[in-house]
Amino acid sequence: MVQHSSPQSAIGLSKSDLPTPALLIDLDLLEANIAKMAAHAKSVGINLRPHAKSHKCPEIAKRQIAAGAVGICAATISEAEALADAGIPGIHITSPMAGREKSARLVQLTARQPDVMAVVDNAIHAQQLNDAASSAKVTLNILVDIDPGMHRTGIPAGEGAIALVELISRLPHLRLRGLQCYSGTTAHVLGYEARREHSLQAMTPTLELFAELRKRGLPLEIMTGGSTGTYNIDCSFPGMTELQVGSYVFMDIEYRDIGGQDGPVYRDFAHSLTVLSTVVSRSHADLATVDAGLKAFATDRQFGPEPKDISGVKYNFGGDEHGILAVDKPSREIKLGDKLEFLVPHCDPNVNLYDRVFCVRGDRVEAVWPIVRGFR
Repeated sequence: MVQHSSPQSAIGLSKSDLPTPALLIDLDLLEANIAKMAAHAKSVGINLRPHAKSHKCPEIAKRQIAAGAVGICAATISEAEALADAGIPGIHITSPMAGREKSARLVQLTARQPDVMAVVDNAIHAQQLNDAASSAKVTLNILVDIDPGMHRTGIPAGEGAIALVELISRLPHLRLRGLQCYSGTTAHVLGYEARREHSLQAMTPTLELFAELRKRGLPLEIMTGGSTGTYNIDCSFPGMTELQVGSYVFMDIEYRDIGGQDGPVYRDFAHSLTVLSTVVSRSHADLATVDAGLKAFATDRQFGPEPKDISGVKYNFGGDEHGILAVDKPSREIKLGDKLEFLVPHCDPNVNLYDRVFCVRGDRVEAVWPIVRGFR
């Protein structure tokens, strides 16, 4: 993990005074992103339950709720517990809490925060959760997780899903709330029209199932899914009630490159998240080395970080602690000791590498926010 000592002492400092590598948030851009998504949701009449897996930061979750979000999504029980500890309401855990340990923690969390929701995609799991909830004298809020074709979690939208929904509606310690269908592959389909078609094909079986189940009188309130890549697509589908958008608060290189309605670059939201680094070696005319390597950037994509606002420079990983910049007619001189900011390849796992984020407005550090994971 990337560590910094005495983080609060950084408040008021210039970015150039920060120890590196450091995770930065541009507050003006973050606030604009949050406001833009909130305004969009209001204009189309859909709820937002943004996904905290992108930021793992209660301070950002509070700002999303203040802007109108109905709650926050979490990917893990530890994220949910940490968000609840920070006073965040309306938490929906989007992965199945299967197994005795996770089930017990879900029950305990619901006992102290009754509006927590979780997903189920298996009848055995549903019965196990009902039994655990019965022993603790609580009622769990449950959505049935439907597989959009990713084959990661979820039950196919067919007779098996109908039977599972009906079973949950009969179990006395489970409260059926709705369906979840999240097509993560759709989020990164290149080109707006291709992405729209992909999402329509992925989501239609679940939307039709949702309509059929409601027609049968089953108490389904919520149809949740969607992503930053489909925020202005899925909201138009009949039956969708809320969006689980996450990366819009930060953005990253992958989302930038999927393309938007107005062209090949996705410009809907701004890059508010960067990693600050220092040039620590400048011994070759065409190379420069920075102190941000494999431990500073997520490496789950086939491309690396990019320098912010500098052209003629290409980043290459140079080991755990170093990045090597190929310098070819840079748009500005790069000198030993310079501080450079980089856009990240994939924001979610990049945030996970850090314990805190330095929040800047202009050149000054205004706040330092913790990144929370909880105990696995």
